[in-house]
Amino acid sequence: MKHLPSIPGKILSMALMLLAFAATGSAWSMDLEGSLIQGGMVRGHVAPGTRVEVDGKEIMVGPGGEFVFGLGRDAPVSTIIRTIDPEGNEETRKLSIAPQTYDIERVDGLPPRTVTIPPEEKARRARERGMVGKARGSMSGRLDWQGMFAWPAKGRVSGVYGSQRVLNGKPRTPHYGLDVAAPVNTPVRAPQAGRIVLAQPDFLLEGGIIIIDHGFGIFSTLFHLQSVDVAVGDLVDKGAHIGGVGAKGRASGPHVDWRVNWNNVRLDPLLLVDGLPDQ
Repeated sequence: MKHLPSIPGKILSMALMLLAFAATGSAWSMDLEGSLIQGGMVRGHVAPGTRVEVDGKEIMVGPGGEFVFGLGRDAPVSTIIRTIDPEGNEETRKLSIAPQTYDIERVDGLPPRTVTIPPEEKARRARERGMVGKARGSMSGRLDWQGMFAWPAKGRVSGVYGSQRVLNGKPRTPHYGLDVAAPVNTPVRAPQAGRIVLAQPDFLLEGGIIIIDHGFGIFSTLFHLQSVDVAVGDLVDKGAHIGGVGAKGRASGPHVDWRVNWNNVRLDPLLLVDGLPDQ
């Protein structure tokens, strides 16, 4: 991935934005923390029993008043939060969302079948997509998303969220993951605690894939694994060994592609971790 020397500066600017956000939230009837930037995750707390809406849609609120929501890659310049407490008092706030800048990455030399899916593989791909959708289709009450996340592997950051990829000369959808390049079988660890909801060794594009449910619609997905060392239903702690780095599926070299979702909204994992992964 080109332009990676800018990542430390990007982390600093995001940290400053986070601090400013926390300060402005002090006068509200709700507590908020997170990054008001495209791809950001925002955590919040209100009085128990309060209804919370984000851009007109009600979101999950825990028994203690905790909630979380995400901002997509192309989130608009503002988002509206509305709360209704148990006494019927309403409050509406407009949050300004900062834009991100995204790079263009060209990847050539990939096997054609992983760039343009051949007709004989379309049924397989449909099954795999169905499995991913089912894994992310339920909303659990787990609260693992509340803590700081960790890098899933030690290595070199080789790809960042939001970049536009041109595969074998053909523009594709943006890259929604954070890539860490490392030798094959480098340990991959759970970036946060949760429950394993998908564990498959060899998807067409993703290779070995694991999805972890952190609760409230927050999921981590890890791609291109050489080995998948957990099973559906396993409960894992943050930092637990779950697999090994690989180059399976659509990959130009060994790495782990870590993605974070809030329901169908894809978030930037770089906003959830401190610093850079150890090499």
